[in-house]
Amino acid sequence: MFTISMTMVCLTLIAGSLRQLFVSLEFEHRIFSFQLFISILLLYMVVLMGFGIIYFSLLTQGYPVFQEADRTYPGIWIEDMFSSMYFSGVTLFTVGYGDLVPVGIGRWIAILEAMVGYSLPAALVAKVWQNVQRDR
Repeated sequence: MFTISMTMVCLTLIAGSLRQLFVSLEFEHRIFSFQLFISILLLYMVVLMGFGIIYFSLLTQGYPVFQEADRTYPGIWIEDMFSSMYFSGVTLFTVGYGDLVPVGIGRWIAILEAMVGYSLPAALVAKVWQNVQRDR
């Protein structure tokens, strides 16, 4: 029950952050600015930490989320937390070093996170372009 609650809270925060960025872009910014850059950076941090918390909470409940070749999970909680954040970052930015591999339910969560990480820059560029075209 804790895992489901934590997952729902994290997904709600991620969705709210995405919505807030697009609302502020719609009404406040007509071109790319330093403030928008910081907003995007913070958005990525919220998404990265949100999915990292989801992975970590699943690991602590005993669900396999990712696998590392030379280590078995669960381990020491601080190592699991750092590994979860690292895995989230590698997945969000679609780097995929290959040192951690998603397993079980982690595969589906990783797909969702990679879709967010892959589509967010394209959506932001399209939105800025649309606002610039509207101003002309």
